[in-house]
Amino acid sequence: MDEVNTINKFGGKLEAAIGIPEEQLRKAAKSAVCKINIDSDSRLAMTAAIRQHLAEHPGDFDPRQYLKPARENMKKMYIHKIVEVLGSDGKLLQQ
Repeated sequence: MDEVNTINKFGGKLEAAIGIPEEQLRKAAKSAVCKINIDSDSRLAMTAAIRQHLAEHPGDFDPRQYLKPARENMKKMYIHKIVEVLGSDGKLLQQ
């Protein structure tokens, strides 16, 4: 995922915005770390999708038109992080 390039392609001015590198997330997920924040990746995914949608559909002004692809891009990012990076898929704690 290269959300920063998408943001900049569609008018953004981000130079060095990144989340935590995936290799570091993998290491943290295998250790005793209890909580890992991935909010920066989430915001980048949402912003990239919104910028792209508005650039490709300049007449859209209803938030439902650009927030739908933004939510889908965030969902895709979360699935990737949970399954491919953190290895948390199917590990819901049972009480």
